[in-house]
Amino acid sequence: MSRLFAVLLALSLNGCLVYEYEHEFWLNVDGSGRVHVTGQPWLWQAFKGLGTSADPEATVTPEAVRAVFEQSGLRVRRATLTRRRGHAYVFVAADFDDLSRLAGTPAFPDLELRLAADGEHLRLSGVWRRTTNGAGPHAPEGLMAVRFHLPSKVYEHNNAVGGVERGNIVAWRQDVVAGLRGQPLPFGASMDKRSILWSTVGLFGAAIGLALATLAGGIYYAFRKGRRTTSSSPPSRS
Repeated sequence: MSRLFAVLLALSLNGCLVYEYEHEFWLNVDGSGRVHVTGQPWLWQAFKGLGTSADPEATVTPEAVRAVFEQSGLRVRRATLTRRRGHAYVFVAADFDDLSRLAGTPAFPDLELRLAADGEHLRLSGVWRRTTNGAGPHAPEGLMAVRFHLPSKVYEHNNAVGGVERGNIVAWRQDVVAGLRGQPLPFGASMDKRSILWSTVGLFGAAIGLALATLAGGIYYAFRKGRRTTSSSPPSRS
């Protein structure tokens, strides 16, 4: 009940949820993309095995996070330490070439990820679960989430908490307590193989082509009508 009250209070004060641990992906149809990970140091330690459980704030640093992400083949844009409500949070932003190759790397031991063709669609699937045995606070509170900004039309999703938001965002979340107990958080979605950008460009190009064809047809019709009018006029008398 206290966790629910804390969530409702955060919603009323900030207008949005604040997650204690979050993965946020921006995905392209070819499997490449960008990821942001934000979390308290002890959660990085508990889920990813970084640093030491004896002193996570001293050992889970932006430098340590940068090193493990680069070791896993990602290109780190930024790694920083911030504070919210008196708590430290480590944030990293990084680019990757293939979502399906992230699972099992030192940066993502807690995520199973796969993007594959599924008939005429693309299928995103995965599970977020704790695989390490690091210790955490005795009474952890708050929420953890995984979110995807998908690149194309979403046809279906596996119980995303808010459905499809703003056209292409899907998210899944659970209590930190459940995550620490090892409860898996499955996620998945089916989407178009064509990106929203290229679909829009194609529609825009088709509209321009139709407009030009209509204009050309009108000019041609006016030209032919003018010729017929000229040819049917009686010859002038001298």
